[in-house]
Amino acid sequence: MEDSYMRRHFFRSVAALSAGAAVGGLGMNRAFAQGGGDASLAQCEAGVIASSSGDVQRRYIRTPTGYLMVLRMGDNVFEQLTKFAIAEQIPAATLNAIGFGHATFGFWDATKKAFDAKTFRNVEMGSIVGSVAWKEGKPSIHAHGIAGDRNFNAFGGHLLDLEVGTGSMEITLLRHEKRLERGIDPCIGANVLGI
Repeated sequence: MEDSYMRRHFFRSVAALSAGAAVGGLGMNRAFAQGGGDASLAQCEAGVIASSSGDVQRRYIRTPTGYLMVLRMGDNVFEQLTKFAIAEQIPAATLNAIGFGHATFGFWDATKKAFDAKTFRNVEMGSIVGSVAWKEGKPSIHAHGIAGDRNFNAFGGHLLDLEVGTGSMEITLLRHEKRLERGIDPCIGANVLGI
């Protein structure tokens, strides 16, 4: 019995240290960093668990080619990207991401000049690609994604909204030097990136 307990505790500690090494100082919760890993989902959702660095607001770091952003449960991806683009005065960027979320996809109906929307909850985003540009003085985020559910069904399309679900979302942003603007293409009635 004691041997089983020690083995379990050992493997939990190894898993926590491995994950800690991979995550580094990017907001891993204190209980996890101390090797416990026993924070309840309710504690995490309530924001009771602080980050190991003590900086619960830190969402991104600078990299040689742009930025790495790590969002947590409950964060709205589009809101966070918008705040980031304003704070860092990003001229333009290409983004890619993975993580867990609640995704609202849209399929562009050219005859209606509007999106047909559908929301999928508790999905794993296998791939998100897109760009950050500007429109009428505000950041304009354009992203497409592929999501999978627990039955390994896949859904995808234009992302209209995305909230981080259980887990996190890792976003890599490749910064461009030229400020890019979006505008409405009169032929299709949709936003188009100008270069």
